[in-house]
Amino acid sequence: MKDLRWNIPRGPVSVPEALVGAGFPPLLAALLHARGLDEPEAARAFLDPDASALSDPYLLTDMDRAAARLRRAIVARERVAVYGDYDVDGITSSCMLTDYLRSRGLPCILYIPDRMEEGYGVNREAIDALKAEGVSLIVTVDCGVTTVEETAYAAEQGVEMLITDHHECREVLPPATAVVDPKRPDCAYPGAELAGVGVAFKLLCALEGDSEAVLRRYADLVAIGTVADVMPLTGENRYIVRRGLEKFETDPRPGLRALVEQSRLGDRKLTAGSIGYSISPRLNASGRLGRTPIATELLLTDDPAVAERKAAELCELNRERQALELGIWQEATEQLRGGTDGAPIVLAHEGWHQGVIGIAASRLTEAYNVPAVMISLEGEHGKGSCRSCGGFNLFDALSDCGELLEGFGGHALAAGLTIRRERIGEFRAALAAYWRSHPAQGEPSLDLDLCVDDPALLSMESVEALGRLEPCGTGNARPTLCLCGARLSELTPIGGGRHTRARLERFGQSYECVFFSRQVSQLPVRPGDWVDAAFFPQINTFRGRSSVQLLLSELRPHDETLGRGLLRAPVGPADAVDCPGREDFVAVWKALCARGGQVRGNLASLTEQLAPTQREERVALALRVFEEVGLLRLTEQKRELVIQCVSGKRANLHDSPTLRALEGAVDS
Repeated sequence: MKDLRWNIPRGPVSVPEALVGAGFPPLLAALLHARGLDEPEAARAFLDPDASALSDPYLLTDMDRAAARLRRAIVARERVAVYGDYDVDGITSSCMLTDYLRSRGLPCILYIPDRMEEGYGVNREAIDALKAEGVSLIVTVDCGVTTVEETAYAAEQGVEMLITDHHECREVLPPATAVVDPKRPDCAYPGAELAGVGVAFKLLCALEGDSEAVLRRYADLVAIGTVADVMPLTGENRYIVRRGLEKFETDPRPGLRALVEQSRLGDRKLTAGSIGYSISPRLNASGRLGRTPIATELLLTDDPAVAERKAAELCELNRERQALELGIWQEATEQLRGGTDGAPIVLAHEGWHQGVIGIAASRLTEAYNVPAVMISLEGEHGKGSCRSCGGFNLFDALSDCGELLEGFGGHALAAGLTIRRERIGEFRAALAAYWRSHPAQGEPSLDLDLCVDDPALLSMESVEALGRLEPCGTGNARPTLCLCGARLSELTPIGGGRHTRARLERFGQSYECVFFSRQVSQLPVRPGDWVDAAFFPQINTFRGRSSVQLLLSELRPHDETLGRGLLRAPVGPADAVDCPGREDFVAVWKALCARGGQVRGNLASLTEQLAPTQREERVALALRVFEEVGLLRLTEQKRELVIQCVSGKRANLHDSPTLRALEGAVDS
């Protein structure tokens, strides 16, 4: 992303003594502090939630009516249909509720509309088809809260509707037997950010009267739907997803076990990230390409052979989806060759695949930092997928433009719409006007949790402890750290040139890095440069040997305004004359120790304090060498450099790449 602003915390890393004293490694303690958790009890409650995180399902408005109606259906052995959505949240919701009702003896029909033929939500044709099969009760999951007319139509046909959803409500609710949605204005449920599968899960908890039993059976499905729908991983959601990840490890259903194997996740421990980047896209591909039965059969089967076959089919569908997405992306960027003028992107094209345009819209939003609407045209109508950015509320925007649309639905970050071809121009202008009067939140930026100033923060113990933060996602983001003023010693293409391996030198240590989906030619730096690196540290195990590896998210030339850039001038033959001698290093070190191991100021002030008879460049080189081998820490406070000796540290100055470069210059 161009012109990305880095928000780097200033000053030294704060590591609460109370947390370290309670056994938390320094890096985890520092991150917990940054998230407002300074006391051991509060930190443990967050890291290791228990069943107390689960709220009473009957706090959801209409839950009593919904549970009572389903109990009557179970007793009477009514023919019930579970009506879901074709995304991962809807698929997992549908499979969970269908499996449960069938286990209670109901002849339950699972119905998910075809994305291309029927579109999102409940439609009259589906109601007619289900009635013809003897259905007397339709239970929606992850959809239905805006289907006022369709619910009334179902009642006219003698079919009851019981709605469970989590999307935004309109002023008038459907006239259903029950409408269970945490976003109802009259709902006081403490966790309004449940996924659709989360609401369906609460329905089962109400029916069973035993949330623990429901979790043991379905935590994996609830976790997948929650992560895939980008729900906040805090509170109840965090506990549910944690339990789901545990079920993946200990008791996975056959379909998910096969999908993990087909996704080449190997023996790695599954995380919320694994779900989001590997499991969800494959399940989602079935809905995007109109083949949801593959996913539902995978999740419902108890036969390992069927599971393996369906998992392979899903992976093939995902490859097909990726090819379609690439083609749409290329056509979209061609249309945008002239730029966006800073307004929301609204593009339309004949025959764009409706199941894939949402992904392309997301990529456009990331690339241009404006909302994006991609419309697939067919005849006189178009169906669109919308994605937001920067806090801009899409649902409110579409509501404001509602008179230009034939229909829309969704939430603040993502939505869908239908529109007549001739109204697209008016809609583009209306959306731009709304955007100008409701600006998004600022320029694109990268928020860093902390700037590493001590090699102990990247020890094996510290990095391994980061696993306790899982599950990470919305509301509990995976931490992003940075190294400022590191020396880039190596850049190597890997994965056929699609990815990059790098090596950074800092604190007298060398760190292996990997940068996925970024080619060497796309990076603004080259070996030998001083750089700032944004990353997540992880443990990499290869041939039985484990080491800390930095998973890079951004890499840029070192920002000289950070202060420590004063000590980062390039080293070459011209510096040989000013190469500090042994007596110079000794003098600067003794001066540091004489001042209690800490000094502060700009370079001129530091020189005056440490070696007033020396040139500033020599003092800067000596301090740089000390920092590179880990003898001191360098931070910035209020635009001044703070130099602090590391107590008890011993090091070989010749481990410093700067000193080696200087000595090489002298030898030449």
